[in-house]
Amino acid sequence: MSQREPAGHQEVSERIRELTALIHHHDFRYYVLDDPEISDAAYDALFRELQSLEKQYPDLRLSDSPTLRVGGKALSQFKKIKHRVPMLSLANALTGPEFLEFDQRVHRFLDRPETDTLEYYTELKFDGLSLNLTYENGKLAHAATRGDGEAGEDVTQNVRTIRSVPLKLRTKNPPQLIEIRGEVILPIEDFEKLNRQQLDSGQKAFANPRNAAAGSLRQLDPAITASRPLTLYCYGLGYASELALKTMAEYQDQLSEWGFRVGAYRRICQGADEVLKFYREIQEKRSHLPFEIDGIVVKLNRLRDIDLAGYIARSPRGMIAFKYPPRQETTTIEDIVVQVGRTGALTPVAQVTPVRIGGATVRRATLHNQDEIDRKDIRIGDRVIIQRAGDVIPEVVKVITDVRTGKEKKFNLPKFCPVCGSAVERKPDEAAVRCVSRNCVAQLKERIRHLASLDALNIEGLGDRIVEQLVDAGLVKNYADLFTLKYDQILELEGFAEKSTQKLLEAIERAKTPDLYRLIYGLGIRHVGEKTAKSLAKCFGSIEKLIEAQESDYELIHEIGVEISKSLVQYFSDSQNLKELRSLLRFVEPKKPKNLHGETSLKLAGKTIVLTGTLPTLSRGEATRIIEENGGKTSSSVSKKTTFVLAGEEAGSKLEKAKALGVEVLSEEEFLKLTRG
Repeated sequence: MSQREPAGHQEVSERIRELTALIHHHDFRYYVLDDPEISDAAYDALFRELQSLEKQYPDLRLSDSPTLRVGGKALSQFKKIKHRVPMLSLANALTGPEFLEFDQRVHRFLDRPETDTLEYYTELKFDGLSLNLTYENGKLAHAATRGDGEAGEDVTQNVRTIRSVPLKLRTKNPPQLIEIRGEVILPIEDFEKLNRQQLDSGQKAFANPRNAAAGSLRQLDPAITASRPLTLYCYGLGYASELALKTMAEYQDQLSEWGFRVGAYRRICQGADEVLKFYREIQEKRSHLPFEIDGIVVKLNRLRDIDLAGYIARSPRGMIAFKYPPRQETTTIEDIVVQVGRTGALTPVAQVTPVRIGGATVRRATLHNQDEIDRKDIRIGDRVIIQRAGDVIPEVVKVITDVRTGKEKKFNLPKFCPVCGSAVERKPDEAAVRCVSRNCVAQLKERIRHLASLDALNIEGLGDRIVEQLVDAGLVKNYADLFTLKYDQILELEGFAEKSTQKLLEAIERAKTPDLYRLIYGLGIRHVGEKTAKSLAKCFGSIEKLIEAQESDYELIHEIGVEISKSLVQYFSDSQNLKELRSLLRFVEPKKPKNLHGETSLKLAGKTIVLTGTLPTLSRGEATRIIEENGGKTSSSVSKKTTFVLAGEEAGSKLEKAKALGVEVLSEEEFLKLTRG
């Protein structure tokens, strides 16, 4: 395959097509199959020839040219891309008995006797960054991170640099439109090499391979992403315009045929016992794998069964992440310090002798509260076993009391706030000890950090250090102060220049029109996470209606219980909270949710619906989302408390039970008329 200089324009075009196809073929052999057919030198010669021809004839470069992988123009920021089908999360099983409970539940969801053997598809749970690839007519059109499940960041330019990602599907008859899901990872050996490079160049080392993969993919300069050996393993399906497949196993085989890298360790298991066997086999191999995993994923193999099993919240009932026990190491507690959170909670944190756990260096570990310290009898100077809970959050598991010397010191939380000196209190029904001062600077800093965070107002550039500076300088004493900051005030802060000052002011300006749920989440109301904030925004539609609501109004939302309702009432009935919120609303005008049905989304509030059979146009997931958006909830079994049954073809025993109990049965047409009419 020697280089040659084509004579005419047509010959150049044909040679570019030939080289493009050849290089894609060799990329597939090398990066996907790990089975190269030519030497690196021969590959480089082909690549240089293509680059040379494209430079001379730029109009002839193909849209899927492999030269696009070397990185494009740097971005100023990432745009958002909405997934056509949401990227759902998986529920977890942490033990064998928990997995067996999942198996029993799935039998019930499918109306199958427990004696029936279910067919599961099992594969590795890669520890990386989830990605959604959109192919149009077989060519890579978009790539987005998972984000909040509904929409993610557009990382198309960066993903093009990953050589295990096909720019064009290896088929003559591709689907017109398809979303393919996978996990971007950084192999352990490459991670360690990258960290050595980071440290040698005076930069911060990454905590673990997952963190490194995410950081590498979210570079604004694609050339940086291209320089890092990321790889993609694919396993999931989003939207597909046409795909005549019946099982997950068939889909994985199809992915492989199209040119994607799929996991080598995957198996069809007949029943729970075979799943447990696969789980144990992979656990034995885990430490020898070239990449990080934190468990296996178990899915019903038949796609129709997954849909029939249904969905709850943001998780498919027919799939589960069967996770391995967290990895543990031994270290020494050098000291215990106290952190003060945005709600005033005092959290004891152990400073430990640095130790590597599951690919990350751990220097600190949470001790949760005084009760945990007392229960485990944790002392400063103790030798302890430490683990990353869920392979993420470090915590102290156990004290090794046999090696105590008598020099260890007991620890008790202080009676006064270590930051502001105010008294602390502990309510009888809580484990947390809290600073009671409304003027505690530590609480203020944490509240500002939370309001500015990515999932709240997303004020880019307003990190921990800058929040510290703004509060310490007295420039920010409440939420509203963020929006009255002046150019000269910021410029005087350490580390700020004209450009960085202007960028921060622009980010603050963009934060003035957030989605309503982001503002609700950003207020830091106890027990109100991002998902609950979205539900509140959908159901009430405005911050004023949320403020005016009663406890009973909040409880109409099926995922909100007594504890969250009381927390909302307590927050909005506090005069100081309301004063600070109304000051903030002078500058911030949240956008109303787009999916409100008129004034409210509560057409199914307080109602319980059972889905059964195959609907004419809606999948189980789509029907479930419509029910939840309208304030209702789904159930897997029919009872007298069931409001109605939504029935399709092959409805089975649930339909018969509904008729016997006199429960109303609706068709899809009637259901859509009820929710959208």
